[in-house]
Amino acid sequence: MEVSQELLLPLPKTDLHCHLDGSLRIETMLELAEEQKVNLPANDPDSLRALVVKNQDNCKSLEEYLKAFEITLMLLQTREALTRVAYELLEDCAKENVWYIEVRFSPILHTKKGLKLIHIMDAVIEGLARGEKDFGVKWGIIISGIREISPDISVRLAELCVAYKNRGVVGFDLAGSEEAHPAKEHLKAFYTIINNNINCTVHAGESFGPESIHQALHYLRTHRLGHAVRLKENGDLLNYVNDHRIPLEICLSSNVHTHAVPDYEHHPLRFYYDYGLRVTINTDNRLVSDTTVTKELYLASKHLNFTLDEIKNLLIFGFKSTFLPYHHKVKMLNAALKKMAEISETKTEDRL
Repeated sequence: MEVSQELLLPLPKTDLHCHLDGSLRIETMLELAEEQKVNLPANDPDSLRALVVKNQDNCKSLEEYLKAFEITLMLLQTREALTRVAYELLEDCAKENVWYIEVRFSPILHTKKGLKLIHIMDAVIEGLARGEKDFGVKWGIIISGIREISPDISVRLAELCVAYKNRGVVGFDLAGSEEAHPAKEHLKAFYTIINNNINCTVHAGESFGPESIHQALHYLRTHRLGHAVRLKENGDLLNYVNDHRIPLEICLSSNVHTHAVPDYEHHPLRFYYDYGLRVTINTDNRLVSDTTVTKELYLASKHLNFTLDEIKNLLIFGFKSTFLPYHHKVKMLNAALKKMAEISETKTEDRL
């Protein structure tokens, strides 16, 4: 049976790797620019989209991909803007039946107009809380340290993470360009996180080799890995990840757009799944990669021959890999399994 986006749309989903500053709407960007009197490099939808939406042809590396954020971040320096984009992100999630999302961002990147870190956090939490109330999407926040920024800033962000634990924050992350910015430089921040019993994830093995993943695992003690497309280059490390059931946050489109992989057909997702790794499907950046979770699942079927049953397994891995407390995780997973079964029964009846 052909797996279409229409077939995938009603299935319950998670999005565990989604950057707030990479997931705005083009229309919102233009409206915020007008309200804030910000001069964008383009001021009509098509021209702006051409600048911030990346693909395999107009982007040659992760560093080039990240340039889109220079534009989006121009508009995310006020409380009102942060609240709005957080709210709209949950509305977009609801439209494709994402039941739970972990939204990640680095508050330090939103201080250019004088906002304090606590005001940034409160603004995003306000938007997400309103979005949950209106659209029913559950959420958690992951605060991101940035490899290129001083490790001392990562420590400040880790302390912020501790302060907001149980107030919406569910984890800590390290993002940014891996080459020349080793994860172990941020060891002190992750010591603070682990010492306070907080979950963590690390972007690793996206633009640099297995050594980056090794540092994420054995220096930073990460609980999940972001991307990890180069994990396949080290069989011993791959087996360690598999044996310890460390989830991988797979983002097909962005990996192609940043040239972390040459194309969809050569993405290691298929191999990882067949080998038994716990792989989850995520958007990374809904705007910059022009994607949704539904679209990412469709691409897995189209280019890597994932069947509908295998896609359901990917969705189950997503629910199993959240940073939710165990009992909340079990409750949501059971509800998702029940919903999938109901959808399958309906489809069977439709064919009779």
